[in-house]
Amino acid sequence: MLKIHQIFIIKFLLLLAGTLFITSLISYLALKSSIIEHNKNHLKHAIEILDIELSKIDNLDKYVSDIHKKTSLRATIIDDKGAVLAESNANRTDMDNHAQRFEIIQSSTKEYAYTIRYSNTVGADFLYVAKKIVYKNREVYIRLSMSLAQIMEDFYSLWIKLLFVFLSILVIALFVSRKMSKKVVYDIEQITNYLDEISNKNYKAIIKTKYFYEFLQISLLLKNLVKKLSKNEKKKSKYMAKLRLINRQKNDILSAISHEFKNPIASIMGYAQTIQDDNNMSKSVRDKFLDKISSNGEKISKMLDRLTLSVKLENEELEIHKSEFNLKILCDEVASSLELKYKDRQISLHVDSLTLFSDKTMLELVVVNLVDNALKYSSSDVLIEFKDGKLLVKDSGVGIKEDELQNVTKKFYRVDKNSWNNSMGLGLTMVDYVLKFLGSSLEIESKFGHGSTFGFSVEKMLKS
Repeated sequence: MLKIHQIFIIKFLLLLAGTLFITSLISYLALKSSIIEHNKNHLKHAIEILDIELSKIDNLDKYVSDIHKKTSLRATIIDDKGAVLAESNANRTDMDNHAQRFEIIQSSTKEYAYTIRYSNTVGADFLYVAKKIVYKNREVYIRLSMSLAQIMEDFYSLWIKLLFVFLSILVIALFVSRKMSKKVVYDIEQITNYLDEISNKNYKAIIKTKYFYEFLQISLLLKNLVKKLSKNEKKKSKYMAKLRLINRQKNDILSAISHEFKNPIASIMGYAQTIQDDNNMSKSVRDKFLDKISSNGEKISKMLDRLTLSVKLENEELEIHKSEFNLKILCDEVASSLELKYKDRQISLHVDSLTLFSDKTMLELVVVNLVDNALKYSSSDVLIEFKDGKLLVKDSGVGIKEDELQNVTKKFYRVDKNSWNNSMGLGLTMVDYVLKFLGSSLEIESKFGHGSTFGFSVEKMLKS
């Protein structure tokens, strides 16, 4: 299959060759007609000169012979009856009567007569020009003729020169077309190489077309297209990264659920199996095991509730139900509830009475998670303090390393995954979501080995 530049060059050369052929044909016909017409005029002028000299001539045979020798023209003198009086190129006695020859008949009524005819006497095509004149008081016809081959020889000589010019033009056109073809190929290669780079996602590739305006326009359009492709690729990369994150989070959910649910489920199954296998078990032991089963079932229920709440918060599917409540009373209730859970731990409370107007249930969830988190990560007492418009939960535990601070609010992230059970790394994530939902934000200060402080501002929750 031919390439575009080859098709262009072939069509260009065919068009040029066709143009030259048509021009040559027209020139051929025009030149041939022009040369014949020129020779007609030449013979006519020669007859006019002979007409002037003929009255002085007595020997016509010698006269026409001399004319032929000096001009190479065939000269014939014919009387008014058609008899040949003198002939330069043949024996006149052997020649037929010329009364019925076309040029003789025409010249009897016209000043000059012209014709092209084959001469049986000489055996060649001739251009004849005849004129009727008066020679020594009698009408005669003087006829000059020249071989058509002689006329065409001049024509072919001129035509060969023109043909050489046409061929020279064709060669020059071929050379120019080759040069143009190389330039076309260069620009096309630039575009194809650029497209190859783009197909390999090299959006920083460079294209340099330099010969044709159309290719320059194409290169500019391609650059604009590449910019759009680059932007779309970045969007696609972000979207794929988001999908990978979602998939990773799903895997984390499954892993966390599997890990965190394993212990309580194992306990439930173990206690239930023991009850089924021991028919002689005392009522007190059976009740204790049933309490353990109930306790672990409650843990699983709370973990599922926490996971469900986290998803709803992330999808913004929860609604805020605001009401008036006292911050000190809320903190007292949270501390009392968690002290029952952690019986060997103490929660100190330094919170003044303060009326808030917000969603009490959500805020209680925040405080519970912060205090519960502090109790799990420390072995000393935990302090709930209200200071400078902020509610703070402080512990003296192991603290959080600086490079982990930015990750502690991420879903399923835990600083120490084996330090405590019944958590899927959702506590601080939910706290962060809920606080943003309530118009606040989680603030964390921690020093590794010296404990941590988690707090949030209640400024936007104050009753106006």
